[in-house]
Amino acid sequence: MDLKRVGVIGVGHLGQHHARVYTELLGAQLIGVVDQDESRAMAIGEGLGVPWFTDADDFLDSAHPDAVSVVVPTSLHFEIAKKALSRGISVLIEKPVTTTISEAEDLLRMAADSDLILQVGHIERFNSAVQYIAKIVKTPLFLQSRRLGPFSPRINDVGVVLDLMIHDIDIILSLVHSEISDISATGRCIRSNEHEDIASAQISFENGAMAHILVSRVSEKRLRQLEIMEPQRYVTVNYETQDVSINRCVRQSNGSLVEVIEHPVFPKSEPLKLELQHFVTCVREGRQPLVGITDGKRALEVAVSVLKQIHLENATAKEGSGDVAL
Repeated sequence: MDLKRVGVIGVGHLGQHHARVYTELLGAQLIGVVDQDESRAMAIGEGLGVPWFTDADDFLDSAHPDAVSVVVPTSLHFEIAKKALSRGISVLIEKPVTTTISEAEDLLRMAADSDLILQVGHIERFNSAVQYIAKIVKTPLFLQSRRLGPFSPRINDVGVVLDLMIHDIDIILSLVHSEISDISATGRCIRSNEHEDIASAQISFENGAMAHILVSRVSEKRLRQLEIMEPQRYVTVNYETQDVSINRCVRQSNGSLVEVIEHPVFPKSEPLKLELQHFVTCVREGRQPLVGITDGKRALEVAVSVLKQIHLENATAKEGSGDVAL
């Protein structure tokens, strides 16, 4: 088998798992890891038995990988991905793809011009439960997503919209095949000084479908759940357990209605392993990934619209309270 030489740039909390999984995949050979923190790079590299680097340019120029995972802070996504693409290297870039729409468009052009694979790390698309419902959900009328968890100081460069909500935005966009007609949103800073920690967004689509997304990174309770209402059934997805339940009413011969709850059985796998195996396969076969840069750009566009609504709503609230400079 033709092994694809892969590397990981950024081996922090998530990047270390990218590196680990690459050592377990068929068709992939991990040839190095990169991190600006020398002790971190050394620990992960030596632990996995691969060379380690503290400079991305040094790694890209000396190791000559076929593909890399970019798992650095969001503010560095564009810079690092551009370095790799300019050298003819395919890229899996963690979400959110970039900090601006124009940067995402630049990466899209670079990948297309060089015929390279550019995959965005929306890992929930590789959740076994999400892959199951993607096959059965046909006419969603209303979708409600809740993604709640306790505060972690580890994520400090973006707010909860770009950190968490963008997952749910991407999934909802993949299930509702219609353009968006309206977005409204609210959000608040609780533990962070500059970024929102709680956010709620309502999205209306041109085909009449509606979605509500609630995210929080300051909740005691941890919850990762999606509910989908269709004309004849109600589907619930638990992201963490990868379970699906389907509620529907069945009319009996005597005319009475009976509620039926189904719990479909399907294979479950580690989403990150499925995601990275898919990436390596796309690089080897030259085919476009399930979640490409176009998907990542569209999710980012919606997330940016949500953030604009939050900032507008907060500014209006301050004006209403008189807490504004004159």
